[in-house]
Amino acid sequence: MAGELMRAAVFAQPEWLAQVPTNRRLPDARVVYVGAGTSFHAAQTAGRALQSLEAVLDPPEADLMVLVSHEGETELTLEAAQSFGGEKWLVTGTSDGRIADLCREVVVCTPATEQSLCHTASYTCAVAALRALQGEDIGGLPERVAQVLEAEPWPVSAHERWLVAGAGRDWPSAQEAVLKLREGAFVAAEAHETEQLLHGHLAAVDETVRCFVLEGEGRAAERARGAAAALEALGCNVTLVATEHPVADIVRFQRLTLDLAAARGVDPDRIRRDDARWQRAADAHSRS
Repeated sequence: MAGELMRAAVFAQPEWLAQVPTNRRLPDARVVYVGAGTSFHAAQTAGRALQSLEAVLDPPEADLMVLVSHEGETELTLEAAQSFGGEKWLVTGTSDGRIADLCREVVVCTPATEQSLCHTASYTCAVAALRALQGEDIGGLPERVAQVLEAEPWPVSAHERWLVAGAGRDWPSAQEAVLKLREGAFVAAEAHETEQLLHGHLAAVDETVRCFVLEGEGRAAERARGAAAALEALGCNVTLVATEHPVADIVRFQRLTLDLAAARGVDPDRIRRDDARWQRAADAHSRS
Protein backbone atom coordinates (compact mmCIF):
# COMPACT_ATOMS: atom_id res chain seq x y z
CA MET A 1 0.00 0.00 0.00
CA ALA A 2 1.31 3.44 -0.91
CA GLY A 3 2.39 5.41 2.15
CA GLU A 4 2.24 2.45 4.51
CA LEU A 5 5.66 3.23 6.00
CA MET A 6 4.74 6.85 6.71
CA ARG A 7 1.34 5.85 8.10
CA ALA A 8 2.96 3.30 10.41
CA ALA A 9 5.41 5.91 11.69
CA VAL A 10 2.70 8.54 12.22
CA PHE A 11 0.56 6.23 14.31
CA ALA A 12 3.58 4.82 16.20
CA GLN A 13 4.40 8.24 17.60
CA PRO A 14 2.78 7.82 21.03
CA GLU A 15 4.78 4.63 21.57
CA TRP A 16 8.00 6.12 20.23
CA LEU A 17 7.64 9.34 22.22
CA ALA A 18 7.25 7.33 25.41
CA GLN A 19 10.76 5.95 24.80
CA VAL A 20 12.57 9.26 24.24
CA PRO A 21 15.43 9.43 26.78
CA THR A 22 15.06 12.00 29.55
CA ASN A 23 18.14 11.32 31.68
CA ARG A 24 20.54 13.91 30.27
CA ARG A 25 20.75 17.69 30.50
CA LEU A 26 22.68 20.23 28.50
CA PRO A 27 25.44 22.05 30.37
CA ASP A 28 25.15 25.73 31.22
CA ALA A 29 26.79 26.99 28.04
CA ARG A 30 26.21 28.89 24.81
CA VAL A 31 24.40 26.35 22.66
CA VAL A 32 23.67 26.36 18.94
CA TYR A 33 21.44 23.77 17.28
CA VAL A 34 22.21 22.60 13.73
CA GLY A 35 20.41 20.46 11.16
CA ALA A 36 19.17 20.27 7.58
CA GLY A 37 15.65 19.82 6.23
CA THR A 38 13.31 18.30 8.80
CA SER A 39 16.19 18.14 11.27
CA PHE A 40 16.70 21.91 10.92
CA HIS A 41 13.05 22.47 11.75
CA ALA A 42 13.50 20.29 14.84
CA ALA A 43 16.63 22.24 15.76
CA GLN A 44 14.71 25.51 15.55
CA THR A 45 12.27 24.38 18.24
CA ALA A 46 15.11 24.28 20.77
CA GLY A 47 16.56 27.79 20.48
CA ARG A 48 19.30 29.42 18.44
CA ALA A 49 19.51 27.30 15.28
CA LEU A 50 21.44 27.26 12.02
CA GLN A 51 20.87 25.37 8.81
CA SER A 52 23.86 23.05 8.30
CA LEU A 53 25.22 24.90 5.27
CA GLU A 54 25.11 28.22 7.14
CA ALA A 55 27.03 26.63 10.02
CA VAL A 56 29.67 25.49 7.51
CA LEU A 57 29.91 28.87 5.81
CA ASP A 58 30.22 30.77 9.08
CA PRO A 59 30.96 28.51 12.07
CA PRO A 60 29.05 30.00 15.00
CA GLU A 61 30.48 31.37 18.20
CA ALA A 62 29.21 28.94 20.79
CA ASP A 63 30.47 26.52 23.42
CA LEU A 64 28.32 23.58 22.36
CA MET A 65 26.85 22.51 19.04
CA VAL A 66 23.87 20.15 19.19
CA LEU A 67 23.52 18.43 15.82
CA VAL A 68 20.27 16.83 14.66
CA SER A 69 20.41 14.09 12.02
CA HIS A 70 17.89 11.27 11.80
CA GLU A 71 20.30 8.79 10.23
CA GLY A 72 23.47 10.36 11.61
CA GLU A 73 25.06 10.72 8.17
CA THR A 74 23.73 14.00 6.74
CA GLU A 75 26.66 15.32 4.69
CA LEU A 76 26.39 19.05 5.43
CA THR A 77 25.64 18.40 9.10
CA LEU A 78 28.82 16.32 9.20
CA GLU A 79 30.74 19.21 7.64
CA ALA A 80 29.26 21.59 10.22
CA ALA A 81 30.48 19.31 12.99
CA GLN A 82 33.92 19.06 11.42
CA SER A 83 34.24 22.85 11.15
CA PHE A 84 33.17 23.56 14.74
CA GLY A 85 35.89 23.67 17.37
CA GLY A 86 33.76 23.32 20.47
CA GLU A 87 31.97 20.46 22.17
CA LYS A 88 29.45 18.55 20.06
CA TRP A 89 26.35 16.50 20.91
CA LEU A 90 24.13 14.56 18.49
CA VAL A 91 20.38 13.86 18.55
CA THR A 92 19.72 11.00 16.14
CA GLY A 93 18.01 7.71 15.40
CA THR A 94 21.16 5.57 15.54
CA SER A 95 24.27 5.47 17.70
CA ASP A 96 26.53 4.66 14.74
CA GLY A 97 27.78 6.98 12.04
CA ARG A 98 30.36 9.57 11.10
CA ILE A 99 28.66 12.39 12.98
CA ALA A 100 28.37 10.32 16.13
CA ASP A 101 32.11 9.63 15.98
CA LEU A 102 32.76 13.37 16.40
CA CYS A 103 30.41 13.91 19.33
CA ARG A 104 30.91 13.70 23.07
CA GLU A 105 27.26 12.73 23.67
CA VAL A 106 24.90 10.83 21.34
CA VAL A 107 21.21 10.89 22.22
CA VAL A 108 19.32 8.16 20.34
CA CYS A 109 15.77 9.51 20.35
CA THR A 110 13.92 6.76 18.43
CA PRO A 111 13.69 2.99 18.98
CA ALA A 112 14.36 2.38 15.27
CA THR A 113 15.43 4.28 12.16
CA GLU A 114 12.36 5.57 10.36
CA GLN A 115 11.93 3.86 6.99
CA SER A 116 9.76 6.40 5.20
CA LEU A 117 11.72 9.28 3.66
CA CYS A 118 8.84 11.56 4.62
CA HIS A 119 9.98 11.80 8.23
CA THR A 120 7.38 12.13 10.95
CA ALA A 121 8.10 10.13 14.11
CA SER A 122 11.81 10.88 13.92
CA TYR A 123 10.94 14.60 13.82
CA THR A 124 8.65 14.61 16.83
CA CYS A 125 11.02 12.40 18.81
CA ALA A 126 13.94 14.71 18.00
CA VAL A 127 11.93 17.72 19.18
CA ALA A 128 10.98 15.89 22.37
CA ALA A 129 14.59 14.84 22.98
CA LEU A 130 15.83 18.41 22.52
CA ARG A 131 13.24 19.68 24.98
CA ALA A 132 14.15 16.96 27.47
CA LEU A 133 17.81 17.96 27.24
CA GLN A 134 16.69 21.44 28.31
CA GLY A 135 14.83 20.06 31.31
CA GLU A 136 11.27 20.08 29.97
CA ASP A 137 8.94 17.41 31.32
CA ILE A 138 7.88 15.59 28.13
CA GLY A 139 5.94 12.85 29.93
CA GLY A 140 2.56 14.09 28.71
CA LEU A 141 3.45 14.19 25.01
CA PRO A 142 2.61 10.55 24.12
CA GLU A 143 -0.94 10.88 25.44
CA ARG A 144 -1.45 14.29 23.82
CA VAL A 145 -0.28 13.00 20.42
CA ALA A 146 -2.56 9.97 20.79
CA GLN A 147 -5.47 12.36 21.34
CA VAL A 148 -4.59 14.32 18.21
CA LEU A 149 -4.38 11.11 16.19
CA GLU A 150 -7.84 10.10 17.42
CA ALA A 151 -9.37 13.48 16.49
CA GLU A 152 -11.20 14.14 13.23
CA PRO A 153 -8.59 14.93 10.54
CA TRP A 154 -8.82 17.95 8.31
CA PRO A 155 -10.62 17.18 5.03
CA VAL A 156 -8.56 16.97 1.85
CA SER A 157 -9.27 19.24 -1.10
CA ALA A 158 -8.26 19.72 -4.72
CA HIS A 159 -6.22 22.88 -4.08
CA GLU A 160 -2.87 22.96 -5.88
CA ARG A 161 -1.41 25.74 -3.70
CA TRP A 162 -1.18 25.54 0.07
CA LEU A 163 0.02 28.09 2.61
CA VAL A 164 0.96 27.74 6.27
CA ALA A 165 1.81 30.81 8.36
CA GLY A 166 3.19 31.01 11.87
CA ALA A 167 5.39 33.08 14.15
CA GLY A 168 7.47 32.65 17.29
CA ARG A 169 7.22 29.14 18.68
CA ASP A 170 5.05 28.18 15.67
CA TRP A 171 7.47 29.19 12.92
CA PRO A 172 9.32 25.84 12.90
CA SER A 173 5.97 24.02 12.76
CA ALA A 174 4.88 26.11 9.76
CA GLN A 175 8.06 25.18 7.91
CA GLU A 176 7.79 21.50 8.79
CA ALA A 177 4.11 21.37 7.83
CA VAL A 178 4.92 22.77 4.42
CA LEU A 179 7.79 20.35 3.92
CA LYS A 180 5.48 17.40 4.64
CA LEU A 181 2.92 18.65 2.11
CA ARG A 182 5.57 19.23 -0.54
CA GLU A 183 7.55 16.00 -0.21
CA GLY A 184 4.64 13.74 0.76
CA ALA A 185 1.81 14.97 -1.46
CA PHE A 186 3.82 16.88 -4.13
CA VAL A 187 1.75 20.07 -3.81
CA ALA A 188 3.04 23.63 -4.10
CA ALA A 189 3.08 24.65 -0.44
CA GLU A 190 4.70 27.71 1.06
CA ALA A 191 5.60 28.71 4.62
CA HIS A 192 5.26 32.32 5.72
CA GLU A 193 6.25 34.04 8.93
CA THR A 194 2.98 35.68 9.95
CA GLU A 195 4.14 39.28 9.81
CA GLN A 196 6.04 38.80 6.55
CA LEU A 197 2.90 37.39 4.97
CA LEU A 198 1.20 40.73 5.62
CA HIS A 199 3.97 42.77 4.02
CA GLY A 200 3.55 42.25 0.29
CA HIS A 201 3.15 38.48 0.00
CA LEU A 202 -0.63 38.74 -0.08
CA ALA A 203 -0.36 40.16 -3.61
CA ALA A 204 0.40 36.63 -4.86
CA VAL A 205 -2.37 34.91 -2.86
CA ASP A 206 -5.96 34.43 -3.98
CA GLU A 207 -8.94 32.12 -3.49
CA THR A 208 -7.10 29.22 -5.15
CA VAL A 209 -4.79 28.88 -2.11
CA ARG A 210 -5.73 26.65 0.86
CA CYS A 211 -4.47 28.42 3.99
CA PHE A 212 -3.62 27.53 7.58
CA VAL A 213 -2.55 30.13 10.15
CA LEU A 214 -0.95 28.86 13.36
CA GLU A 215 -2.40 30.97 16.15
CA GLY A 216 0.23 31.00 18.89
CA GLU A 217 -0.31 33.23 21.88
CA GLY A 218 -0.13 36.87 22.93
CA ARG A 219 0.83 39.35 20.24
CA ALA A 220 1.50 36.49 17.80
CA ALA A 221 -2.11 35.36 18.21
CA GLU A 222 -3.40 38.86 17.53
CA ARG A 223 -1.43 39.05 14.29
CA ALA A 224 -2.45 35.49 13.37
CA ARG A 225 -6.10 36.45 13.65
CA GLY A 226 -5.40 39.50 11.49
CA ALA A 227 -3.67 37.33 8.90
CA ALA A 228 -6.59 34.89 8.85
CA ALA A 229 -9.00 37.79 8.35
CA ALA A 230 -6.90 39.14 5.47
CA LEU A 231 -6.83 35.75 3.76
CA GLU A 232 -10.57 35.33 4.21
CA ALA A 233 -11.06 38.75 2.61
CA LEU A 234 -9.23 37.37 -0.44
CA GLY A 235 -11.69 34.49 -0.64
CA CYS A 236 -9.31 31.83 0.70
CA ASN A 237 -10.38 28.74 2.60
CA VAL A 238 -8.62 29.52 5.90
CA THR A 239 -8.17 27.51 9.09
CA LEU A 240 -6.93 29.31 12.19
CA VAL A 241 -5.11 26.56 14.11
CA ALA A 242 -4.82 26.70 17.89
CA THR A 243 -1.32 25.61 18.93
CA GLU A 244 0.18 24.25 22.13
CA HIS A 245 3.49 22.42 21.55
CA PRO A 246 5.57 21.74 18.41
CA VAL A 247 5.29 17.97 18.89
CA ALA A 248 1.50 17.90 19.08
CA ASP A 249 0.97 20.73 16.60
CA ILE A 250 2.61 19.00 13.63
CA VAL A 251 0.61 15.78 13.85
CA ARG A 252 -2.53 17.08 12.13
CA PHE A 253 -0.38 18.20 9.19
CA GLN A 254 1.17 14.74 9.03
CA ARG A 255 -2.34 13.26 8.86
CA LEU A 256 -3.32 15.79 6.20
CA THR A 257 -0.29 14.83 4.12
CA LEU A 258 -1.15 11.12 4.35
CA ASP A 259 -4.77 11.71 3.42
CA LEU A 260 -3.93 14.11 0.61
CA ALA A 261 -1.37 11.69 -0.85
CA ALA A 262 -3.91 8.85 -0.71
CA ALA A 263 -6.59 10.97 -2.38
CA ARG A 264 -4.20 11.89 -5.17
CA GLY A 265 -2.84 8.39 -5.63
CA VAL A 266 0.78 9.22 -4.79
CA ASP A 267 3.26 7.51 -2.47
CA PRO A 268 4.81 9.75 0.22
CA ASP A 269 7.33 7.14 1.38
CA ARG A 270 9.89 7.75 -1.37
CA ILE A 271 9.30 11.55 -1.62
CA ARG A 272 9.00 11.08 -5.38
CA ARG A 273 12.35 9.34 -5.79
CA ASP A 274 10.58 6.31 -7.23
CA ASP A 275 10.34 8.51 -10.35
CA ALA A 276 13.62 8.47 -12.30
CA ARG A 277 13.67 12.25 -12.79
CA TRP A 278 13.49 13.00 -9.08
CA GLN A 279 16.04 10.31 -8.28
CA ARG A 280 18.42 11.87 -10.81
CA ALA A 281 17.88 15.23 -9.12
CA ALA A 282 18.70 13.71 -5.71
CA ASP A 283 21.81 12.06 -7.16
CA ALA A 284 22.91 15.33 -8.81
CA HIS A 285 22.88 17.38 -5.62
CA SER A 286 24.42 14.61 -3.52
CA ARG A 287 27.56 14.79 -5.68
CA SER A 288 28.14 18.49 -4.97
